Amino acid sequence: MTEHSGPTVTELLEPLISITDRGVYEGDSFSSWQDHIASGAQLAAALGAQMDPSRPPHIGALLGNTTFFSTLLVAAGLRGLVPVGLNPTRRGAALASDIVRADCQLVLTDDPSVVPPGVDFIDVESPSWKAELAGHAGAPVTFADLSGDDLFMLIFTSGTSGDPKAVRVTHDKVAFPGRMLAERFGLGSEDTCYLSMPLFHSNAIMAGWSVAVAAGASIALRRKFSASQFIPDVRRYGATYANYVGKPLSYILATPERPDDADNPLKFLYGNEGAPRDLPRFAERFGVRVVDGFGSTEGGVAIARTPDTPEGSLGPLTDEVAIVDVETGQPCAPGVVGELVNPTGAGWFRGYYNCPDAESDRMAGGVYHTGDLAYRDESGYIYFAGRLGDWMRVDGENLGTAPIERILLRHRAIVEAAVYPIPDPAVGDRVMAAVVLGDGATFDVEAFRVFLADQPDLGPKQWPSFVRVATELPRTETFKVLKRVLSAEATECADPVHRIART
Repeated sequence: MTEHSGPTVTELLEPLISITDRGVYEGDSFSSWQDHIASGAQLAAALGAQMDPSRPPHIGALLGNTTFFSTLLVAAGLRGLVPVGLNPTRRGAALASDIVRADCQLVLTDDPSVVPPGVDFIDVESPSWKAELAGHAGAPVTFADLSGDDLFMLIFTSGTSGDPKAVRVTHDKVAFPGRMLAERFGLGSEDTCYLSMPLFHSNAIMAGWSVAVAAGASIALRRKFSASQFIPDVRRYGATYANYVGKPLSYILATPERPDDADNPLKFLYGNEGAPRDLPRFAERFGVRVVDGFGSTEGGVAIARTPDTPEGSLGPLTDEVAIVDVETGQPCAPGVVGELVNPTGAGWFRGYYNCPDAESDRMAGGVYHTGDLAYRDESGYIYFAGRLGDWMRVDGENLGTAPIERILLRHRAIVEAAVYPIPDPAVGDRVMAAVVLGDGATFDVEAFRVFLADQPDLGPKQWPSFVRVATELPRTETFKVLKRVLSAEATECADPVHRIART
C-alpha cells in the first residue's frame, strides 16, 4: 500500500478474505465473509465492464438494507468504485437532480418504482442483471492500492433545512470510526452488529457497517427499520451491537412492555440524536448500554459524552469545539445560545461534491460551521439548542428550539415534540409546537397551560403561542423532523391547533 493519511476500508476487508464462520445475515440467508468478498469482486467486475473509465466511477445506490448493498460497499473497497447513497424518499425531479449532481454513471435499484422518469437504471433483482452478473463469476479478488484520502462514498445530507448536499466520504473517514468504535466497545469475532438504519446514510456506514468490518464481526441486516421487530431480530441473530440515529429508541420504547424485555443478547447501542429522556429508559428496560454522541455526515465537529456529563448535555467543550456568537464569531458566555464550530479548521470534513458555494459557507473564515445552535453551562458542558435554520427571533431575542422541546417532553402525555417559528403579524417570529400524544391521551388546553406555567426554566418568550396536536410528524428517511414543512403549514393544517395564552 502507498503512504496515506489514515486507514482504508480496503485494509479492513483484507483480513476477512478467508473467514467462513462469520459474515452477513439477511432474513434467512447467510453469506460468509469469504463468499461476500468474492461477490464484491464479481460485482466490481460487472460494474466495471459497463462504466466509462474517463468519468468518475460513481454508482447510484437506490437500495434497501440488503446483502446486495453491502456487496456494493465491498466492491468499493476492493476496486475504488464510489457508491452514491440515494434517498428513496426523494422523488421525481429532486432525486434526478441528486443523481446528476453526483455524476452517477449507473443507478442500481431494487425498487424501480422510485426511480425518477428519464433516469436509466439497473434493476438488481431482474433476470437480465443476474445473468450479467453470472458472466463475471470467479472474478479474482484483488485489492486496489488506495489511500485514506481517496473517495469511498458520496453521502447526501438529510436535507432538513434545504436541498441535500453530497458529502465527500473518504476511506479514512469510514475506516477510522469503524476501528475506533470496535475497540471502544471491545467488539470482535464473537459479535454480531445489527443494521436497520438506512445504508445510504452516514450513521449506518460509519457507526454500523464499518464497525462490523473492523471488528471482524458478523452483520445482521434488516431491509427497513421496524420497532416491533427490533428485539426479535436482536434475539434471532444474537446481535450484541446496534446503531441508531434520531427517533428509533422512542419508537421501540412505545411498543408494549414485556417481562422478558431485558432477556436479549444486545450489549451496546450507539448512535446520535436520541431523545435525552429515552436513553436511560431504553438502557433499563432492555438491559443494554446506550451511548449517544453528537456528529454529522460532514464530520467537522464531534462531541463525546464523558462519565461525568450531566443528563441532557452533549458533552464537554474541547479545543476543537466552541460556541460562538453567530454575528461576531466571538465565544459565547455560559447560558448564551450560539453556533457550534470547530475553531481549529475542517476536522473530518472533506468537502461537498459539486457544491462549492455551500462548502465555502461551511468553512467561512477557516472555521468549520455546523449550523447547529448550542449553549454551555458554567462547567463547560454543551447543550443542544436546535438548528441555525430553526433560529427564532421573538420580541427582539434570539431563541433556539431544542430547550423548549426538552421542556415539552416532560409532559407525561407527550411522546414527541417539535418547536419551530411562524411569522408574527407585527415583527419577528412566534413560537409554535407540534406534539404527538401517547396512546389514549387527550390534549387539555387548560391543563397544558398550567403545565407550562409550572416549568421554572421556560422563559416568557419561549412560551408556545400555538400547539398543533398531530398523529405523526413529517420526517426524513433517517427520522429527522422536517421543521420547514411544519413552519410553512403554520396554523393552516389538517391537525387540531390550539392557541395557548400565557397566564
